[in-house]
Amino acid sequence: MPSTSALLALLSDLFPLVWSGLITGCLYALGAMGLVMIFKCSKVVNFSHGNFAGLAAFLVYGLSSGVLLQLSWGVAVTATLVIVLAAAFLTYCLISPLVFESDLTATIATLGIGLIAQGVTLLVFGADIVALDLPVPDYRATVLGLRITGYDLTVLSVALITIVTLFFVIDHTKLGVAFRAMSDNPFAAEVCGLSLRAVHVFAWMVAALLGVVGALLIVPTTFLSVTTVAVFMLQAFAAAVVGGFTSLPGALIGGILIGVLMNVFTYYVSPQFSSTFLLGIILVALNIFPNGVLAAAGGGSRV
Repeated sequence: MPSTSALLALLSDLFPLVWSGLITGCLYALGAMGLVMIFKCSKVVNFSHGNFAGLAAFLVYGLSSGVLLQLSWGVAVTATLVIVLAAAFLTYCLISPLVFESDLTATIATLGIGLIAQGVTLLVFGADIVALDLPVPDYRATVLGLRITGYDLTVLSVALITIVTLFFVIDHTKLGVAFRAMSDNPFAAEVCGLSLRAVHVFAWMVAALLGVVGALLIVPTTFLSVTTVAVFMLQAFAAAVVGGFTSLPGALIGGILIGVLMNVFTYYVSPQFSSTFLLGIILVALNIFPNGVLAAAGGGSRV
C-alpha cells in the first residue's frame, strides 16, 4: 500500500497537470470544433485544417515581425483573418464539385490542398523555426497550490468567448438555424429553400477562424515551424473522434479529455510515446463509443 506522503505527492503533481491539460484541451477543442463544423454539414473531414492554421500563424509572424511587413500585432491578426477567410472560401469553391459527387473524394482532395498550403508556407517563410509571442498580461498567482499565469487566463477567456459566440450564432441566427437544418436533413432543408452551398461556405469560414484562434494560442507554448500546428491539429482530430464528429459539445468535451490525458501520460509515462498513446485513444474511442462520448452517455445534442 502506498504511504500517505506518496499519495499526497502524487496529488500535488496531478492537480497542476489537470489544470494545464484543461488549458491545452480548450485549444484542442477549438480545432476539433472546426473539423466538426465542416463534417456536420458536408460529411467531409478537412485534413487541410492544420496546414491552413499553420500558414495563418506564419502570416501573423511575418506581418508583425518585419519579414513581410512591420504591423502591430492586432493589425497583423486582423489582416491574417481576412486572408484566411478568403482562402477558406476559395478552398470550398475548389472542392465543392467533389463534395456533391463523393464525400470520400472531397476528403482526399483536402489532403492535397493541405500540402499546397504547407508548400506555400515553406516557399514564403522557409523551414526555419521561429518564435511567435502572444501579447498577454504579465500575471502570476498561486491559487490552491496551482500556478495561474496571464497566458492561462488569456486562453480560457478567449476560448470561452469564442465557444459561447459560436453556440449563440448557431442557436440564434438564420445561418445557424440553416446550419442545424442542413446537418440534420440536407434534403429536407433544400426542399424548404435553404442553400446548401451557403451553409457549406459558412461552416468552412467558421472552421478556418476556429483553427486560427487555436493556432495563435498554442504556438507561444512551443515554437512555430511548418509542422507545429499540423501536429496540434492531430490532437484536435483525436478530440473530434472522442467527442463525436457530429457533436460540437462533444468536441469541446473531447478536447478537454485529450488535453488532460496527454498531459498525465507524458508526465507519468513518457513523452516519446505520446503519438502512440494518442493513436491508442483514437482506436479505443472508435471501438467503445464510435459516435462520441455524449452519444455513449445518452446525451444527444442538436449541435
